[in-house]
Amino acid sequence: MVGSFITDAVVVVVVLGIMIFVHELGHFMAAKSFGVRVLVFSLGFGKRLLHFTKGDTDYRISALPFGGYVKMAGDDPSGVRQGDPGEFLAKPRWQRFLIVLMGPVMNILLALFLLTCLYKFHFQKPAYEEQAAVLGDVEEDSPAEKAGLAAGDRIVRFEGLRNPKWEDVKFKVLTSADEKISLEVERDGQVANKSLTPRAEGPDRIGYAGWYPCAPGVIDTVEPGLPASQVGLIPGDQIVGLDGRKVLYWLRITSLLQNGKGKQVQLSVLRGGREFQVSVKPRLTQVMGEKRWRIGISFHSDMVVRSQPWRSAITAAVQDNVRNCAVTVDVLGKILSRRMSARSLSGPIGIAQISGEAYRAGLPEFVMLVSFISLQLGVFNLLPIPVLDGGVMLLLLIEGLIRRDLSIEIKERFVQVGVVFLLVLAVFVMYNDVVKTFRPY
Repeated sequence: MVGSFITDAVVVVVVLGIMIFVHELGHFMAAKSFGVRVLVFSLGFGKRLLHFTKGDTDYRISALPFGGYVKMAGDDPSGVRQGDPGEFLAKPRWQRFLIVLMGPVMNILLALFLLTCLYKFHFQKPAYEEQAAVLGDVEEDSPAEKAGLAAGDRIVRFEGLRNPKWEDVKFKVLTSADEKISLEVERDGQVANKSLTPRAEGPDRIGYAGWYPCAPGVIDTVEPGLPASQVGLIPGDQIVGLDGRKVLYWLRITSLLQNGKGKQVQLSVLRGGREFQVSVKPRLTQVMGEKRWRIGISFHSDMVVRSQPWRSAITAAVQDNVRNCAVTVDVLGKILSRRMSARSLSGPIGIAQISGEAYRAGLPEFVMLVSFISLQLGVFNLLPIPVLDGGVMLLLLIEGLIRRDLSIEIKERFVQVGVVFLLVLAVFVMYNDVVKTFRPY
C-alpha cells in the first residue's frame, strides 16, 4: 500500500513535470522569437533549489513541483515601464497573444507527438473497438435490457452516426449519464428504433449502459484436472452461451461463473462449426491469494497490435486527439450545464492514482495516459478563465477590438476572480479525490 502510494506520487510528479516543462517551453520559445527578454524560466514554484544563468534568463528548478512559470520583462501591467523594447507589454497585441497561445499549443502538440510515436511502433487496442457495434451480452435490469436490446443485436445508427464502431459508442455512453440516446438496431434482418438512457454509476458518476461488445470466448488453454478438462473442452472451442442464454463476450462468462458461486452451469460450445452443450460445475480455487470459482480455462484476448507507417500513425494520432478533445469539451459543457456530475473531475490525487495504474500496466498504456493528460491540460488552459492562458488571450482580444488598453483596476478584478475560482476548483477536486478514494460508491 505504502509502496504503491510512493510510486503513484513519483509518477505523477514526473508526468506533471513533463507537461509543465513543455507548456512553459512554448511560452519561452515564442517570447524569445519575438525579442522579449525572459528573466526566469522555472520548473516549479517557491524556493529556488537549482539554477544556472545564461544571457538574461535564470533557469531554475524550484521546491514545489506542481507548477512552473516564465517571468518576462515588463509583463506586469501595474509595474513601472522602462521603455525597453524587449518588455512583454511593449510588443504588439498579436505577438503577446501568440506568446500566451503557444503554451497550450505545445501541450496539444506533445499529445500528438506521443501518440504518433506510439502508433508508429506499437499500435495496440482491443480488436472489438475497430469492429461494428454488435452486442455480445446485455446485463439484467440494465438500461440496455430496459431498451429491449439483446446479444447479437447490431447498432446501425447511434445518434447521428451511421454504422458506428465500438470505440465511437463507448465514449458517447460514458459522457451521457441520464440522457436519452436514440439508436437503430438490426436483429434478424429487421431494423427497429430504440432509445437508451445510460445511468450514472461508479465513483465518477459516468454513463453505464449494461451492454458488452461481441468478443466471443475462444478457449486458449485448458488446465488439467479442473472441470473444463474433465468434460472434454479443448483449446479453440468457443463458448457462445451459458444456461440457455446467448453470451458472446468472454469476460461476461467469467463474471457469470463468479456470480453463480459454484452452481452447475450448462455451456453452449461451438467446435468445428457444430454447437453442443456441456454441464460443468465450477470449483473454488486459490488464484494469487484470492479464492475464485473456476472451471480451468483461459480465453484468448483478441488484441490489435501492429506498427504503422508514419503517415498512418500521424492520421490515427490526429483522429484520436480530435475525438479526445471533443469528449473533453463535451464533458466540460455538460458539467457546467449540470447535465453531468462534477464528480467526474479529478485532482492531483486522482491523477496520481490513474498515472500509477497506467505505469504498472506497461509503457503503451502510460504513454497514452500522458498524451491524454497533456491534451486536457492544453484544452483547459485555453478556456477563457482569468489567470489561465485563455483568460489572458480574452483580455487581449477585447483590447484589440476596442483599440485601447483596459484599466489596471479592471484587470486586477479579472485576475482576482480567476484566483478565487481556481482556489475553489482546487479545493473541490481535492475533496472529490478523497471521497472517491475512501467512499468509492
